Amino acid sequence: MQSKPLYDTAIKWFFFIPAIICPVQIFIDAPFGRFAPSNDSVFVVDGIKSWIIMELVSPITFIAALYSAPLAISPSPISTPQVILSSIFILHYLNRAIISPLRTPSRSKSHIIVPLNAIVFNLANGALMGTYLSSPAASAFLTGALSRPCFWAGMLLWACGFAGNILHDEVLLNIRRNAKAKGKRNENQIGKEHYAIPHGYLYRYISYPNYFCEWAEWFGYALAAAPLPALMSLPETIQPPWLFLWSEVLLMIPRAYKGHRWYHKNFPEYPKERKAVVPFVL
Repeated sequence: MQSKPLYDTAIKWFFFIPAIICPVQIFIDAPFGRFAPSNDSVFVVDGIKSWIIMELVSPITFIAALYSAPLAISPSPISTPQVILSSIFILHYLNRAIISPLRTPSRSKSHIIVPLNAIVFNLANGALMGTYLSSPAASAFLTGALSRPCFWAGMLLWACGFAGNILHDEVLLNIRRNAKAKGKRNENQIGKEHYAIPHGYLYRYISYPNYFCEWAEWFGYALAAAPLPALMSLPETIQPPWLFLWSEVLLMIPRAYKGHRWYHKNFPEYPKERKAVVPFVL
């Protein structure tokens, strides 16, 4: 099967690259959001349009890989658990790539390197997830999944994470809506948003509950979709659903840490008891 070596190689690269990038991000501010470039340039792009384009890559690639089923020996219908998992993956990106940005009143501009890197990530992740879910390995693991408590526990955790992500994003959107209504956007620098201290729900405990909820979402997804990888041989045994969670945590922790420090630096009254991204821990 010619696709299998490429698939295995992609998994290994997708495992190691986030682990390398994670510590580097501690020292570099990714140029978007509160760290967006303050000057106009041909390399600075619209925040909302670039977000939509880069996030649409993942579901499009996912659907293409799912239907081409490169690891399948022969065409076969996918099972109900595979349909459920495919549907909620697409639902996540329907919200992330279309609904959420179109409901956003404004978004900081971004350096073009950010959407370009995101496109590469989403191409790889969408292809790996679609390839896995259409594979004989996924079909075998998900046989009888509807009768396993672990599958439904994963689905429940995914739903809670998905809802929590939307809920906490709405808090941030309301800050932007209120600022826009009062004419506060761009009061300091061109292309940057007005920021304020978010309150309510998990914001009582952490600065980035939307990140935390997204991790919960994909942890639940991985729990339902794939076997646990062997701890002593992660690169060889990890499947794309767990790989996606691994990548998200490693790539988002530095962003949360730096954003948490930014809040404390720019708001002297920022709650001292709040952690960055994991309640009571980190």
